[in-house]
Amino acid sequence: MGGVPQLDTVELAATTADTEQPYAELGLRPEEYQEIREILGRRPTTAELAMYSVMWSEHCSYKSSRVHFRHFADLPASDALLVGIGENAGVVDVGDGYAVTFKVESHNHPSYVEPYQGAATGVGGIVRDILTMGARPVAVMDSLRFGAADAPDTARVLPGIVAGVGGYGNCLGLPNIGGELLFDDCYLGNPLVNALCVGVMRHGDIRLAKAEGLGNKVVLFGARTGGDGIGGVSVLASETFDAEGPAKRPAVQVGDPFTEKLLIEACLEIFAADLVTGIQDLGGAGLSCATSELASAGTGGMHVDLDTVPLRDSTLTAAEILMSESQERMCAIVEPAKVEEFLAVCRKWDVLATVIGEVTDGDRLTIDWHGERIVDVPPRTVAHGGPLYHRPMTRPADLDGLQADAPPSSSADLRADWLAVVSSPDGADKSWVTEQYDRYVRGNTVLAQPEDAGVLRIDEQTHRGIALSLDGNGRFARLDPYTGAQLNLAEAYRNVAVSGARPLAVTNCMNFGSPENPEVMWQFAEAVRGLADGCRALGLPVTGGNVSLYNQTGDTAINPTPVIGVLGVLDDVRRRVPTGWRADGETVLLLGETGAEFGGSAWASVVHRHLGGLPPALDLPAEQALAGLIGTLATDGTLSSAHDLADGGLAQAVTESALRHGTGARLRLTGDLTAALFAESVARAVVTTTRPDAVRAAAAAAGVPVTELGVTGGDALVVEDVLDLPLAELRAAWSATLPALFGSPEAAVGTVPAGTVPTS
Repeated sequence: MGGVPQLDTVELAATTADTEQPYAELGLRPEEYQEIREILGRRPTTAELAMYSVMWSEHCSYKSSRVHFRHFADLPASDALLVGIGENAGVVDVGDGYAVTFKVESHNHPSYVEPYQGAATGVGGIVRDILTMGARPVAVMDSLRFGAADAPDTARVLPGIVAGVGGYGNCLGLPNIGGELLFDDCYLGNPLVNALCVGVMRHGDIRLAKAEGLGNKVVLFGARTGGDGIGGVSVLASETFDAEGPAKRPAVQVGDPFTEKLLIEACLEIFAADLVTGIQDLGGAGLSCATSELASAGTGGMHVDLDTVPLRDSTLTAAEILMSESQERMCAIVEPAKVEEFLAVCRKWDVLATVIGEVTDGDRLTIDWHGERIVDVPPRTVAHGGPLYHRPMTRPADLDGLQADAPPSSSADLRADWLAVVSSPDGADKSWVTEQYDRYVRGNTVLAQPEDAGVLRIDEQTHRGIALSLDGNGRFARLDPYTGAQLNLAEAYRNVAVSGARPLAVTNCMNFGSPENPEVMWQFAEAVRGLADGCRALGLPVTGGNVSLYNQTGDTAINPTPVIGVLGVLDDVRRRVPTGWRADGETVLLLGETGAEFGGSAWASVVHRHLGGLPPALDLPAEQALAGLIGTLATDGTLSSAHDLADGGLAQAVTESALRHGTGARLRLTGDLTAALFAESVARAVVTTTRPDAVRAAAAAAGVPVTELGVTGGDALVVEDVLDLPLAELRAAWSATLPALFGSPEAAVGTVPAGTVPTS
């Protein structure tokens, strides 16, 4: 690298202070490089420079964002929270001795460069995060955003990303129970690929990432280390794309889900036998991350012999071995007396395992290669001592004008607008995607897409279960990032609630443009503050999450897109509430109040190509009242269906409810019909019941307004004296959009590009 000898030892570095080093090529700023020299009292070796560069990257160190995390730290303590921010994933108590861990992370830039492998390894990475907590991964979800649906580059990236998400999850045998697929011009060149995984364990099974116990062994197990993913977090994920894409194209990680499946089973057997004192997966930053974080979180130091690391490519340099982000690898801390039993479990599952080092006294991380010392650093300075920036922040110059530019508020043709909204790429049937995902493998899926929330049974005897939703509206956040983040939280909360679950905890993935842009940093800070304030109001802990910055091409950033995941618990999944209408003659009721709120709405976007005005007014107490009401009605079996109102308003909600099982309805709407059909006021749900008086009585007690809309039945959606939409016509419009744009999904199902799966 840049004139530094191949075997650049600590001893040599101490005597060659003037040797030029390619720190800028590795994503480090001059002042950051100087800080590393001051920490070490010398120049870093080539291997040390590699470690600091990846661990001090935006992706790993959160150097621009973590100053704002104080808002999450200030949230009140929650009795449900067992493990919070700082570990691989948060853990919450869901009752009966069960704990659930869940987290969402981004793999945006790699998925733009290599759609299939970028998305696939995003799933693999988040699954390993859940595994390291001691849990069995039980389901995944994904939140996907692309540029305009008819843009040529969308046709390039979308099929591969969907196939990558589905292919990896399907091979692992994990159901994909929900998510999002949305389109907007701002994501052209910067698609968002956010993947969530959830795992289940007993309270006593929780594992943490720390290296403790003098003399304990460091064991690397899983796939061999190759040249894929080198520089991924320091260059690819921490860089703004130019008009031609990324300026540097480090190799995107290559995934092998079959190896990961074996790794999962080996880990669970290892946990059951209590064979580890600490464990960490190798994701972003690879061995640099795993060794430095384990040592930093422990009570001593660590020594590693890099010659013992199993390689796929014998020509890799020490720096490349340390930076490689090859997938399906884990690092464990094992007591010497348990090493042989640990290795035996790995052999049973055909998982390669190698002792590469041990826990030492003192506070140094040392690494040898070819018998020479190439790393000697304080591990905390690598893992947790990165720069902390207070970036300049400025309210966007165009925001006042944008908020003042209110959208139209009256429809010239309600029927045409209804069809346009439900057949738009955002509103259309998503089975093109979900047909590529196995939603019911493992047999514990109770509800999955297109339901509002995914619901899983976690105990077959008690029928205890969990519900999950993943939501984000970039239009709302563009108009007001503080309120927009809270509206996204409210929608995810509402989606979980309408399934009959009690919302319990939050994870998040904050997708924004360049932190070097003061307007983007203002948007980010406002969104974090808004999310924290929303969680405080709803009484929900933030268990952890992910920040993805530099989602920007040139000077054009994506809309601020805070994607929020909410976890809920059901005491009995047999009482869950589905979204679809199954029977004729049931009363259709609207819970909540509707105002003429069109700012950031799907109707304004689809029909008028307009983004402006203010987003819907937030009402978190009303959200809590609605959630409590539906929870009560679900418990006593009063409701036959419930569907939240969000994107597309009432028109979208009743279309989806009717088409779910082919049952229409006759509705009566009064007042402002445009608002009634297309406004996106919050804290609303449409429900059906055979006991409307019971719903009204419970709603009155809860302080939730109720409006009777009509009765289910027939083969059309009829708004009396206004319009008549046959279900066949609605289904044709709703289901044709994605196949017309992207062809048959069968072509993408299970496809793995030739030559992309490595051999171990």
